[in-house]
Amino acid sequence: MEAATQLACELFHKPLVKGKLMADRLRKLGIVMTVIGVVFAIAGVYAFTQVQAGYASLQAFSEAQGVELSYNDAGQLVDRGTTEGAEAIMTLLTDEWGYPVKASELDPNDPLVNTASEYMFMMATIGYHVLEGTQTVVLTDSVEYNGETFAAGTYEVPVDGRYWTGFDRMHPLDGPARSQAWSGTVHGLFGELGVGTVTASTLQLGLGVSALIFGLGLTITLLGAGLLWAGRGKEDDTYHVLVDSSPKPEPANV
Repeated sequence: MEAATQLACELFHKPLVKGKLMADRLRKLGIVMTVIGVVFAIAGVYAFTQVQAGYASLQAFSEAQGVELSYNDAGQLVDRGTTEGAEAIMTLLTDEWGYPVKASELDPNDPLVNTASEYMFMMATIGYHVLEGTQTVVLTDSVEYNGETFAAGTYEVPVDGRYWTGFDRMHPLDGPARSQAWSGTVHGLFGELGVGTVTASTLQLGLGVSALIFGLGLTITLLGAGLLWAGRGKEDDTYHVLVDSSPKPEPANV
């Protein structure tokens, strides 16, 4: 092989050069990629620790509140002792509100409300009883509204599935019923449970992102290590390059 290469050099008047340029480039690129991969991996680990800290904080917050869902002996959700009530709440949550409940987050062995689905189910529970309830409104005097007279007395006003904006606030019965049904307490609970839902969902997203970053860093590190390995060769493994050493003609002057 050496003799054939030497003969080629003599025929083409080109000296023999042992080239290591590509190997050097591979090694340098491998070092750079390895460093970048390690940085990504460290970032992924750091993000994971922050997500775990967030989970710990959410768990402590949930334990402080001490809100739990109710299950029967068969592990089914119940509301006020019946599975029918829980099913109606779940229908409100999944059909009307369109929330994608994860069955894995509803654990009868861990009824503490600390996952996104549990927070949303608790919110739907409050909303369901408000929407399906009635409010007692007492008029001390007769009131006329839009040509209709409401005598003094006690009235039972059904909420009838109406949200805050579904009432006529100027109506002598609907106005008070709205403020009683959708009270500040209900709005406060909705806001608090909503924060819990968003926090739990964000932590899940953060966990996925941290795993993705770590996986990307590990992949880049492995690629960099592979380039380093590919660039490390023995002297006998170097390839030969024929360098044209013949004189180049000078450009003609016009």
